[in-house]
Amino acid sequence: MFRFAQHDKKSILRNFSNSFMSSPEKSELKRGLNLFDATMLVVGSMIGSGIFIAPSLIAGYVQTPGLIILIWVVGGLLTVFGSLSYAELAAAMPRTGGQYVFLRQAYSPLWGFLYGWTLFLVIQTGFIAAVAVAFAKYLGVFIPSLSESNIIFSFQNFTINSAQIIAIISIVLLSVINIFGVKLGAAVQNIFTVSKVVALALLIGVSFIVGNGSLSNFTPVLTPIIPEAIGLSLFAAIAVAMSKALFAYDAWNSVTFTAEEIKSPEKNLPRALVFGTTATAVIYTLTTMAYMYIVPAQQMATVADNRIAAEVAQIVFGPAGLVFITAAILISTFGCNNGLILAGPRVYYAMAKDKLFFEKVKTVNTKYKTPAVSLIYQCVWACLLTLTGTYSDLLTYTAFASLLFGVLTVVGLFVLRKKLPGLNRPYKTWGYPVVPALYVLVALFFIVFIFIGDLRNSGLGLAIIIAGIPVYFYLKSRSNG
Repeated sequence: MFRFAQHDKKSILRNFSNSFMSSPEKSELKRGLNLFDATMLVVGSMIGSGIFIAPSLIAGYVQTPGLIILIWVVGGLLTVFGSLSYAELAAAMPRTGGQYVFLRQAYSPLWGFLYGWTLFLVIQTGFIAAVAVAFAKYLGVFIPSLSESNIIFSFQNFTINSAQIIAIISIVLLSVINIFGVKLGAAVQNIFTVSKVVALALLIGVSFIVGNGSLSNFTPVLTPIIPEAIGLSLFAAIAVAMSKALFAYDAWNSVTFTAEEIKSPEKNLPRALVFGTTATAVIYTLTTMAYMYIVPAQQMATVADNRIAAEVAQIVFGPAGLVFITAAILISTFGCNNGLILAGPRVYYAMAKDKLFFEKVKTVNTKYKTPAVSLIYQCVWACLLTLTGTYSDLLTYTAFASLLFGVLTVVGLFVLRKKLPGLNRPYKTWGYPVVPALYVLVALFFIVFIFIGDLRNSGLGLAIIIAGIPVYFYLKSRSNG
């Protein structure tokens, strides 16, 4: 799977490639992340809130055990296939900004900008908002008044609930922490990631070994059961359910944003991407099976506030177990958002250096060497997104926009193979062209049916992408002027 091509650093072609891909300004970042750190960043950014809540949301659309498991398996394979494709791009272009750089080079600065614009307005900030709301929802286990159903303020159709208030506080706190330095960032991320993986492994093991579950919960295996109340066709219901799983799988590409801080990125980036996504896919599938072993699929959909992990932990461990697993989930979501809040601003920072974003965003705090203004912009917008809808809504339009750009990026792999055949590629995608082609085909299927199944939220994501076009030309004309 990993085959690293021979390369000559003194060759004219390599020098041309490096010059072509280099940032216009010298990087102020230092390489300090090893393979383990990078892998933990992948796993830690992925395992946040999704696996603790999304299985219950999925059961609200699909209540067939076999289909629910298949959704997680297919989502995992799709993610691994995507990571294999990104690995080639990341190894060839290990620049701050990651996916933004890939799209810029494959198509044009416009497409790179649209990704960064959407990352800022929908993908990264939407993910941060959703994880923060999940953090608040699970804090509600200890403080019952913290719930999406506890309305603090209401004006016509607009409401603010207690979970949203706590979510905003957590986003502000983590943003401030990251403004004042990230020296312990890798160590903290590693601790949080290991803790959440151990907690999930414990939940899986105890559920199957001593949990009073039933294998009958896995039948009927594949006979489609779609709740009539949602009013969706089979494919649309499965696609919207898949959007919840894809949210849980998302953010694995965040490690590419930090490419200039990873040691030997041409080797460690591909390995971190593939190792991290594969491990997470296995963990997610086993965790969902453990949930279903204890709580039947139809009952999963009715769990209070969709806190399926807390429900299962209480059944398996009793009251003490509920406290333990809830604490672990709080650490998981808080740590996940720390990684997301840290990674995102690097993209906006790279865009600003290319004069494709607001100029102030490239400002670096001279004392702490952090992209302070970029962090503040992201913080403000993520806080606003927590007020736009429920946790489920945030999942749908975040997953839709992210998957759409994922397809464009993987197609960009084919484009760059033809556009820059001589580009040095330390790692080449395993299974090319079949693996990336399968990713594109399966992802397109879900994009179409996610759009059909949830027109409002997916349409909002698409509208935000399109809105970036006039902004790009405005920024371009201003920089030229």
